[in-house]
Amino acid sequence: MEIHPMTDCPFCSLNRELIAENSLAVAFYDAYPVNPGHALVIPRRHVADYFDLTPAERHACWDLLDEVKQIVDAKFSPDGYNAGVNAGTAAGQTVFHVHLHLIPRYVGDVEDATGGVRNVVDGMGKW
Repeated sequence: MEIHPMTDCPFCSLNRELIAENSLAVAFYDAYPVNPGHALVIPRRHVADYFDLTPAERHACWDLLDEVKQIVDAKFSPDGYNAGVNAGTAAGQTVFHVHLHLIPRYVGDVEDATGGVRNVVDGMGKW
């Protein structure tokens, strides 16, 4: 996969089939998917915090996310998506190698999806 490894990072020692890749980032399906087709995009360089990525790395990750979305569309036909990144422990980050989530959404996968990502804070999804 040619990433710059950190020995204690599960993504740096990853041995998974890639969905897509470019010169600065790789993408693969999440080992613990929220929904079918849940994918992750990570920079090849080990960086813990999204805000420490270079502009080129950010651009490469988001470009790859767009490419992966097309692949997931063709394979899983979701009805929508949530896309985002957890930056820091308070935001729920548990693997400290930057990773962007592409989470396919399907009608009926939750009772009421109103508010989308606002639901990460209890009570804020429905305004």
